[in-house]
Amino acid sequence: MKSTLTAIALALTALTAAAQGFPSKNVTIVVPTAAGGGNDLMARTIAQKLGGLLGQSVIVENKAGANGAIASEFVARAAPDGHTLMLGYIATHAMNPALQKLRYDPVTDFEPVAMVGYSGTLMVANAAVGVKDVRDLVAQLKAKPERYVYATAGNGTAPHFAGELFKLNAGVEMIGVPYKGSSPAINDTLGGQTQFMFPSLFSALPHVKGGKLKALAIAGPKRSPLLPDVPTMKEAGVDGVEVQQWYAIFAPAKTPKDVIAKLNKSINEVLADKEVIKRMEDHGADVETSTPEQLGSLVKTEIAKWKNVVVKAKITAD
Repeated sequence: MKSTLTAIALALTALTAAAQGFPSKNVTIVVPTAAGGGNDLMARTIAQKLGGLLGQSVIVENKAGANGAIASEFVARAAPDGHTLMLGYIATHAMNPALQKLRYDPVTDFEPVAMVGYSGTLMVANAAVGVKDVRDLVAQLKAKPERYVYATAGNGTAPHFAGELFKLNAGVEMIGVPYKGSSPAINDTLGGQTQFMFPSLFSALPHVKGGKLKALAIAGPKRSPLLPDVPTMKEAGVDGVEVQQWYAIFAPAKTPKDVIAKLNKSINEVLADKEVIKRMEDHGADVETSTPEQLGSLVKTEIAKWKNVVVKAKITAD
């Protein structure tokens, strides 16, 4: 009994020491999408403030590809010391794992650290496309199936799921083209190589405000106060297309609990900063904080939810 208590005491001392010595070098936040997209901007917004709180530089590193799997595998196999983190989101930690077998497990390979926020999904069109609204698009696609092409941030991402749900519930066909993240997908939609996309409001809002993308509908339960004249997909005539995107920070599994607690406290402090809140809100994201335990529960709930959607909507990775 005495030896067991001694072992527990030593373990607790080691955990405390790990947190007190953390961070001992630069901290890296790995982003699973290309530079310039909404995820990238979100990570850099956090990194700017987080470094000052931790007393070390916080670097953002983009590892796009394989629909977020490259970044996820990299972080899952990194040293579990808190110096390598990931800005995970609905695609990497719920949708893609619900869609296909991956070489990482979103639950067992990661320690949840902190929620960052939510952003609605927006259906947008290239500004030059001759489509008035969602009803007009549906009519055109029914008259000429596969007339238009829509871009996704990769198979298993929110734009992919939203596009497939739109096709299913509208009873139309539209060709989907996967990209390595939202930034290149939006760029091609801006350029006219693809005509439609379902990006996060966070990614699309600057282009909508600039008049380069036309907002057709919100794929969510309510309108956005940032785009009050844009109807929900249900209001536009297509029910059943609701994709609320979320973002969060994760660490490799077995990262010491005290380190996780220190990171959670610091990130929540960053997200309480009025400047950070305004920057996020100006781009269409709502800041949301959490405990590590609350984030862990969210991930499990979301995986189960999207597995059910995959089956019902017959969504495939191809």
